[in-house]
Amino acid sequence: MSSITLVVDGRPIEVPEGTPTLLDALRDVAGATSVKDGCSPQGQCGCCTVLVDGAPRVACVTPVRRLAGREITTYDGLDPDRRQAWTDAFLATGASQCGFCTPGIVCRLEGLAAKTAARTPGPPSATAPSGPTEQPDEADPPPAAQLQAPAVHRALAAHLCRCTGWQTITEAAVGLGNLEPPRRDAEATARASFRAVLEGGTAQAVGADVVAGRAGFAADTAPADAAVVVPGGDGGWTVADTLAQARLDFGKVQGRRSTVSAEPPLAVPEGEWAVRLATSWVEPAYLETDASWCEPGGEPATPLANGGAFGGKLDTRLPDGFEGAADAARRWADRLGRPVRVVLSREDVVRYGAKRPPIAAGLNADGTGRVRVGWSGDADPTPVIDRIASVLPSAEVEVTPIPGPPTSPELRDAGWAEAQALAVALAGTRPEAVEVTAPEGGRALITAFGPDGIDVSVSAGAVLDEVVLRSYCIGAVHAALGWVATEGLAVDDDGEPQDLTIRSFGILRSADLPPISITIDDDVAEDPAVPASGAVFAAVAAATWSAAGFTPAWPLGALPWAARR
Repeated sequence: MSSITLVVDGRPIEVPEGTPTLLDALRDVAGATSVKDGCSPQGQCGCCTVLVDGAPRVACVTPVRRLAGREITTYDGLDPDRRQAWTDAFLATGASQCGFCTPGIVCRLEGLAAKTAARTPGPPSATAPSGPTEQPDEADPPPAAQLQAPAVHRALAAHLCRCTGWQTITEAAVGLGNLEPPRRDAEATARASFRAVLEGGTAQAVGADVVAGRAGFAADTAPADAAVVVPGGDGGWTVADTLAQARLDFGKVQGRRSTVSAEPPLAVPEGEWAVRLATSWVEPAYLETDASWCEPGGEPATPLANGGAFGGKLDTRLPDGFEGAADAARRWADRLGRPVRVVLSREDVVRYGAKRPPIAAGLNADGTGRVRVGWSGDADPTPVIDRIASVLPSAEVEVTPIPGPPTSPELRDAGWAEAQALAVALAGTRPEAVEVTAPEGGRALITAFGPDGIDVSVSAGAVLDEVVLRSYCIGAVHAALGWVATEGLAVDDDGEPQDLTIRSFGILRSADLPPISITIDDDVAEDPAVPASGAVFAAVAAATWSAAGFTPAWPLGALPWAARR
């Protein structure tokens, strides 16, 4: 078989001529696991970004046949000093949580830094530090080659991140070479990881390996000889030796974005209500698609390697009744008698992944009224009912079956956050005065809310690690703002999702966000550590709705200050 020679991270790699994309060549032939597959072949998430002859390129839409003799640089092939500088910057600001998107973002920003330096006369300054440099005086202008926020925002438009809320990434890029990372010993690292676990709800590592994308993702750790099994094809599944071959064999069709708008699937109960709200379907849009692998007779690798997509992966339902990727990997490994890797495509995640239950509520001024919870699938809705009742004890809560993808109580504060927003609406609270206390004790108080900035005061008990806590709270601001203002998933009357690309879901870009300030309350530092980002999520959602005048449907269609212009 003829082949094409690529130079990957300084070494020649022979790639079979039929290999479709650079992403396939890098992962399946070169073994470059820092190059992630978040949406292939949509080319929209940026997780597979590498440098081709020094310029950022999205690998999943780059044909191998065009790259003979070209220099390909992945995150792992960056100059060690540059890689360390980026690692230090990301650790200093908390710019990486799960770490799945980070290597691609670093490659993009490294390309931007090189381009900026090439256009700048004189020494490259902070763009190419050989080590830590002194912090410039605040009165001095930034070095000419130092990355500036507007350019960083433009570069990040090619990427998605669902954890950090963008701001910490921008801070890392702008401060590159001038930021001191936390110096954590083993005990401090354990505290930081525990804070991340509190906020994310599942196992979470903190450190340089996370920035490098080495957080144990199942698709990266499977044996090289594992068969690949994917949903699709005759019998509901297809088996092949590589992911590219499996998708080719069953004729995978790339998802498209529909022209259908996301509309609430439930009507507000009839009545004259003081407060009305109907929410739409929302796609969690976590970047690491569900994946697992298993040996025959063994235990499958968890799809929750480093973070659980804030509950998004816990109730995935697959063809043949398989309860998620891990269950499918175990059963297919036993069936085939060989190691098996199960990997969902972006389209699979949209079709089979669990969604936040839509609600429709009508409330009287005294808190009485009705809240309808839309439900699809076999997960238990009781936790959602109980959460709503804990905030709105006088309202009647009912479950209404609806056609659609599976719903789950595991999605971030499902039911509770909506109920908090309804309570704020009943009180008529201004956005800059919204305060929410979570059941675990975490508290969030909005003190400023608008296009010039969002300020949140946070109480979380023992802080454990300020960088990690701040990062999760900023991420919660981004998630809540987008959820209420712009995010939605179009689902037709038969329950079929119509939006199948990761750019279809209205996720806010880096450039869309106002500056976010998180003030951490030290007065409760002696108290037990409690999660706080859930309270931030609910408070910002309520404040966003308040700023829009409590319009009776989500998403609003735009950020509230944009809607007023």
